[in-house]
Amino acid sequence: MITPDLSDGALAAVTAEIAETAAEYDRTGAFPEKGLDAAHRAGLLTATVGRQFGGPEVNARDTARILTALGEGDASVALLAANTLITHAGQAKNPTWPAATYREFLERSGTGSTLANAIRAEPELGAPARGGLPKTTATRTADGWVVNGRKAYATGGAGLAYHVVWVTAGDQVGHIVVPGDAAGITWIETWDHLGLRASNTHDVIYDDVHVPGDAFTEIPRGADGVYRDPAAAAGPGSFGHPALYTGVARAARKAFAEFARTRVPAALGKPIAETERIQTVAGEIDLQIAQAETLLHGALLRIEAGDQDVNLQLSVIKVAIARAVIAATQTAVAALGNPALSRHHSLERHLRDALCIRVHPPQEDAALLAAGRRVLNQ
Repeated sequence: MITPDLSDGALAAVTAEIAETAAEYDRTGAFPEKGLDAAHRAGLLTATVGRQFGGPEVNARDTARILTALGEGDASVALLAANTLITHAGQAKNPTWPAATYREFLERSGTGSTLANAIRAEPELGAPARGGLPKTTATRTADGWVVNGRKAYATGGAGLAYHVVWVTAGDQVGHIVVPGDAAGITWIETWDHLGLRASNTHDVIYDDVHVPGDAFTEIPRGADGVYRDPAAAAGPGSFGHPALYTGVARAARKAFAEFARTRVPAALGKPIAETERIQTVAGEIDLQIAQAETLLHGALLRIEAGDQDVNLQLSVIKVAIARAVIAATQTAVAALGNPALSRHHSLERHLRDALCIRVHPPQEDAALLAAGRRVLNQ
């Protein structure tokens, strides 16, 4: 398995290669094969594979650096990579996949970009972090399980090699691993979104999909017997998504600077980058990115140091990162006006992608409500 070069220069080279095709994939909505291939060749899609499986098992901060670099190149590629890296990291810490299936996953990952994702949302239920149980079911058979149901927002679409499907199995709730090429899987191309247009976040139907008996893992209920979705509160492993959007903000900063250096209005007679107004705006953008990056890596460093208090604040830290990412990108767009809102300029795409940070659980209102109740009940 490739040990990735995580030097700043090597990551910057991957960013540049992925960025070359980002606009094309954004326009067409096609699966971003070229960007994923670049990430694969650099060993970035398997960077979190556990050492017990022969992988490098990079730490959370290096995972964040990888995803920031990918997000700066193409947010859709970064989202697909984030979900795969999160899957490998979970398997490294708490192996739950069938041994043969995960071994196959790793073998396929050695020959090309091989993706996995947790498939959880449903058309009627919405995001499971809001509560409720899935209608998608896993039913015991003589030799395994059969899966039936429909899922929404299944990022990766037909490009997924493996689905980790959230299901009810009798009186249990858990995840079941389904190979992406299993018989009975049908994709419904529903994704026509503002941002992350190449992420292929479509609906998927499971119609009598058969999987082995060891494919299901139960998620325990709480001491009160109530099931609570793990994504309802941020955890140490959930900072991959904020990291990729921090990369989007970096891309917006770069696009803003490039425009400012080359834009020479006739009345001004010099690049707008030489004006104090634009220099101040650039400073504001940099401030917001510094805030996002400091919150991101500061939280991860506190976790590494064993600081238990930070765990209570992880959800609101994610909210603060999201606010900073959006503020940085909106500031760049607002300062440039019409050119930044043209589809001929990359800032328009960066703004659309940055706004998508809000959809990842826990969402802002839920995070603030939980934090407020905690503070007031102390």
